[in-house]
Amino acid sequence: MSKTRVALVGACGKMGALIIRRLLATEGVALSAAFDLVNVGKDVGEAIGAGKLNVPVSDSKDLQSVLRETKTDVLVDFTIASATAANAPAAAAAGVNLIIGTTGLTAEQKTNITEAVIKNNVAAVISSNYSIGVGVFFKLIKDAAKYLGDDYDVEIIEAHHNQKKDAPSGTAMTAAEIISKEMGGREFVFGREGVCPRGREIGIHAVRGGDIIGDHTVMFVGNSERIELHHQAHSREIFVGGAVMAAKWVVLQKKGIVYDMSDVLN
Repeated sequence: MSKTRVALVGACGKMGALIIRRLLATEGVALSAAFDLVNVGKDVGEAIGAGKLNVPVSDSKDLQSVLRETKTDVLVDFTIASATAANAPAAAAAGVNLIIGTTGLTAEQKTNITEAVIKNNVAAVISSNYSIGVGVFFKLIKDAAKYLGDDYDVEIIEAHHNQKKDAPSGTAMTAAEIISKEMGGREFVFGREGVCPRGREIGIHAVRGGDIIGDHTVMFVGNSERIELHHQAHSREIFVGGAVMAAKWVVLQKKGIVYDMSDVLN
C-alpha cells in the first residue's frame, strides 16, 4: 500500500521538528517536502538534527510548484495566521489536503481557506488543538454546559509560554464557543478592568509566562459551589501525535469539506 505523502510548513521550528520525527516513526506516511524561511536549500533532516533525509528545505514562495513536483497528499501547517492564510489556499489549488493547527486566524481568513477547500475539492482538518486529551476536555465541558445551564457563571483561564503571539488561545476560544452554543448564546468578555458588573457573559483570561506549554481551565461557578475542568499539556508531543493521525485520516475523507479534530477522533 502506498504511503501518504506529507509536507510541512515551518519545518525547522520546534513543532516542525517534532512532527518530522513523528512522521519518520509512523507507518504509512512519508515526508515529501519541507518549507521554512530559514535553512532553504539544506537537507531538512540535517537542519533539525535528525540525520540526512534527502528532503531539501524549500522557500514558501515555491510552495505550490514543490507540492506538485513531490506529489504531496497533505500539507501540515502549524505556523502563524498570516503565513497560513497565504499557504493554505495555494496548497488547495495544487490539489493538496490540509492539516491546519495555526491559531489566531481571523473570520475572513478562515472563510477564504474554506472557500479554497470547496473550490479545489480537497479536504481539510482545522483545529485549535490536536491533543486527544483536549478532544475529551471539549466533550466534558459541552456536557457540563448542557446540564448546568444559566444558573452558573462561566470563566475560562488559559496560560501559555511567553513567546506565544496570539491571545486568547485558540483552544480557549473553541471552549467558549462550545459552551456558548450549549447555553443558548453568551457574549465573550476578555479580561476585566474598572467598573464591570457581571452579566451572562463568558469571561476569558490569558496568562503568558516562561515555558508553559498550555494550560486551560473552565470554571462553572454557581451559588455555594463550583466545578472546574482542567487540561494541562506537559509536552508538545501531544499535539504532534494528533496532527499525524489527522494527516493519515484526512486523505480518506470526502472532499470539499473542512473537518475538525472531533471528526478525526470520532
